[in-house]
Amino acid sequence: MELPGSSARRPDLDWSQVRETILMLALAVAQIEMSMRESDGSVEVLSNSFTSMAGQVKMIERTIAGLADTAETTDAKTTIISSCETVSEMMHSAIVAFQFYDKLTQRLNHVTSSLGSLADLVNDQRRLYNPYEWLGMQEKIKSRYTMEEERLMFEAIMEGKTVKQALAIYVQAIEDRKQKAADSGGGGDEDDIELF
Repeated sequence: MELPGSSARRPDLDWSQVRETILMLALAVAQIEMSMRESDGSVEVLSNSFTSMAGQVKMIERTIAGLADTAETTDAKTTIISSCETVSEMMHSAIVAFQFYDKLTQRLNHVTSSLGSLADLVNDQRRLYNPYEWLGMQEKIKSRYTMEEERLMFEAIMEGKTVKQALAIYVQAIEDRKQKAADSGGGGDEDDIELF
């Protein structure tokens, strides 16, 4: 979708707040997408680095385990193995952080897609005033959510709740899910690594 540029500095009879809104939505989409592209490269480097480090830690552990136990090496082996375990735990924490980055990227993709759908709808005079077009767009946006908590937040906003209220519903649903997992012996999210 290509529009004439902004005429807010030089308003004329053709000036339209709708066109200005669409341009601002396009700017928001472009900024989000550029931020994601720039960060993807950094995260890929970090991911490759952690994969390599995990391999190196395993090699160190195997090498140390293969050394003969003597009076001189026993303490050193224990220290090195302990350090390897600490590094492995730290890498696990970093991998969990990558999981959150992956969720962030997925959510930002939803935002850019939703903003693009909104801009397309607002730009089309045939669709703009048709409630069924709005409903279709909303259902399309809702169908992209993979987490029940996101759907609950969406529904809260569609019911007219404030952003603060919708976020509180989202946070409560996350807490309820964590508690349910803990009650069933499933553990917390900290132990789960799930990339999308």
